[in-house]
Amino acid sequence: MVGYGAAGALAIAAIAVVVFLAAGDGSSAGGQGGGDVFPEGGDVAEQTQFDMNAAAKAADCELKDNPGRARTHTTSLDEKVPYKENPPNSGRHFQTPAEDGLYYEAPPDEMLVHAQEHGRVVVWVKPRLPAEARKTIRALFDEDEYQMLVVPRANMPYAVAASAWSRDPAPNGTGRTLGCDRWNDKIVDAIRTFRDEHRSNGPEPVP
Repeated sequence: MVGYGAAGALAIAAIAVVVFLAAGDGSSAGGQGGGDVFPEGGDVAEQTQFDMNAAAKAADCELKDNPGRARTHTTSLDEKVPYKENPPNSGRHFQTPAEDGLYYEAPPDEMLVHAQEHGRVVVWVKPRLPAEARKTIRALFDEDEYQMLVVPRANMPYAVAASAWSRDPAPNGTGRTLGCDRWNDKIVDAIRTFRDEHRSNGPEPVP
């Protein structure tokens, strides 16, 4: 009876993991979960601006830095961290990071912050953005998806934002945000330059 009970518990745990991966983690570009959030069919113009500050200014976006928050782990997704920044760019986080990818449903903030600690750049997009803009963001991700995550976020003060957790100064680094109030085509180069400046530069570098 003990053996049957243990086997049953393992089966339930396995099902729970599958359900989390299929739903709770959001769906990447090849998965299930509402492809109308980031539709295919967009394109991006060739990059013309390569300086981050100049690209942000041209796109009418703001660059904000804040001292990096604590790098300790939580062990349950039920423990919500009250991040000071929105979207969050550093601080306590869940022990498992979100994987790179294009998401139709955002993973928990605590997993996204851990991904940034590993040198990832997260692009946050309001779902009510016009479809053509969301197509363009999808095309931007498809152009160069290395160490990138793109997620929907309805509750933030920007139409589009990008965030990263820079390693300097040690040990907690610096939280960095590119925030854009209104969509325009120049945001593409602003995200590109922010991405190239910050990816692979987290406090805990992970390939």
